[in-house]
Amino acid sequence: MSLPLRRVRDVLNRHVDSGRIPGLVALVGRGDETYVEAIGTMQHGGGPPMSRDTIFRMASTSKPVTIAAAMILLDECRLRLDDPVDAWLPELADRRVLRRIDGPLDDTVPARRPITVRDVLTSTFGLGMDMTVLGTPIMGAIFERRLTPNLPEPMPEPDEWMRRLGTLPLMHQPGERWQYQLSSDLAGVLVARVTGRPFETFLHERVFEPLGMTDTGFHVPADKIKRLPALYAPDPATGEFHVWDEAEGGRWSEPPAFPGGGGGLVSTVDDYHAYFRMLLNHGKPILSRPAVELMTTNRLTAEQNSARTILARDNVHISHGQGQHGGWGFGMAVRTYRGDYAPVGQFGWDGGSGCATYADQKNQLVGILLTQVGASTPDSTHLINDFWTALYQDIDD
Repeated sequence: MSLPLRRVRDVLNRHVDSGRIPGLVALVGRGDETYVEAIGTMQHGGGPPMSRDTIFRMASTSKPVTIAAAMILLDECRLRLDDPVDAWLPELADRRVLRRIDGPLDDTVPARRPITVRDVLTSTFGLGMDMTVLGTPIMGAIFERRLTPNLPEPMPEPDEWMRRLGTLPLMHQPGERWQYQLSSDLAGVLVARVTGRPFETFLHERVFEPLGMTDTGFHVPADKIKRLPALYAPDPATGEFHVWDEAEGGRWSEPPAFPGGGGGLVSTVDDYHAYFRMLLNHGKPILSRPAVELMTTNRLTAEQNSARTILARDNVHISHGQGQHGGWGFGMAVRTYRGDYAPVGQFGWDGGSGCATYADQKNQLVGILLTQVGASTPDSTHLINDFWTALYQDIDD
């Protein structure tokens, strides 16, 4: 890798110059080399410049990081992959399963077996955000009970969230099918109940502090709030910029009732670089090598992964190539075929706030791209796609 990364710099500047991305911070790490670009401004139309220490809402790129808490418990034999979760999550005991995915909530059959830790960590426990069945009674119930973030009302505190989750039937039999989001939030509740400590406290003490991730957490303290830009959700029809979340007085200005492992973190490029370098370093100093290999290699069969495959293939206007990875580990996607410029084995995930965080062992490469433009339009996703297309050419120069 030669510095500067000419193609990457040109692509990033082009997207900011278009006016559709106010600003961004990108980091590329390879071995002992680190390359950072901070381009544009923190506000649409001007304002302070982006800087290396700008704090971003990490959205679903929280998933690859928060899963480390569960992996620590596996390493310490405080959890086993095939243990039923009933002992810690009694709300999920004796599950019923919908007879048909679009059927009424009371048309159910018994679950064939209990939900296990493995089901939670692989996002196959039986409930989740399935964009292919919007409008069904079960998806309506998930929204009505505020079981997912990004709704006008925030999620309730963890015990109440679990109570509400436990009132619903499963959409699929445990272990049958990958589904998005709810498993990642459920993993945080599981960690808190196993340890008897708040999820955010355990993460700070066992993951963030050992790795020096001093700007990562579930809210931004008042003395750092100036480093957090507004988050925009452009109008899908006109492209007009609308503020989805302000910095001061916004959702991340105070500790949340529910510290969501699926999308609740704020962080910086350097903090995330420290985390992904830990993964490339086989877990040192917080995880074992086998734990990292479980996280970063495919854990799903083709049948389990069918929902992701369908969403990526049939909704390319949303995914724009992202999501077409072919596999899923624990808390992150894993590429199992060469579908674009990224190699087989690359792992990480994207976030709906305009973030992307990936690494690959073959190239000993970490790439992080953070913006403040949500995926209500394809602009931030196109930027992410172009970033990786340029990067994998630059590192060969």
